[in-house]
Amino acid sequence: MNNIYLISDIPGYPPQISRLLSMMNYARHTTLEATKDLSVNQLDFLLDPESNSIGALLMHFAAVEYAYQVETFEKRELNEQEMSIWGAAVELGERGRAEIRGNELDYYVGKLNEIRNRTYELFKTVDDDWLYQEEEFWYKKQANHYFMWFHVFEDEINHRGQIRMIKKRLKV
Repeated sequence: MNNIYLISDIPGYPPQISRLLSMMNYARHTTLEATKDLSVNQLDFLLDPESNSIGALLMHFAAVEYAYQVETFEKRELNEQEMSIWGAAVELGERGRAEIRGNELDYYVGKLNEIRNRTYELFKTVDDDWLYQEEEFWYKKQANHYFMWFHVFEDEINHRGQIRMIKKRLKV
């Protein structure tokens, strides 16, 4: 995170994986900046009865990254036990509103860091060729691991826009 504005080599990782991680790191940096110093009430705030809270969106980022770890490295979907842990964050909506509440920002940042650290370790086990391996993905389409991991931080960037909108409308 020291050179957050550089997309470059990261020691211990091959070139393309380094660049992917650099982009993921920048996306995370901007997410953390957008949520810095938020209170529990602010993290739990809902714009309306159908919206997601900032806290739920932060957990969603961790859940999506974990799900992609499982899918791309273990070649499986989340099991029942993992869904009991991550299901509300994957699904969001009503379940997310009910189950993801009352946590300090440090809790969410800890989860994000825990999952990202696992991502770093997993990426040490593959080379750049792995990024280009194709498999069936959404709706029976072909995708490669590069796209799948692009989607992990693309989803975060998309939802970070929601976080910024929610912050502008906080009433707590």
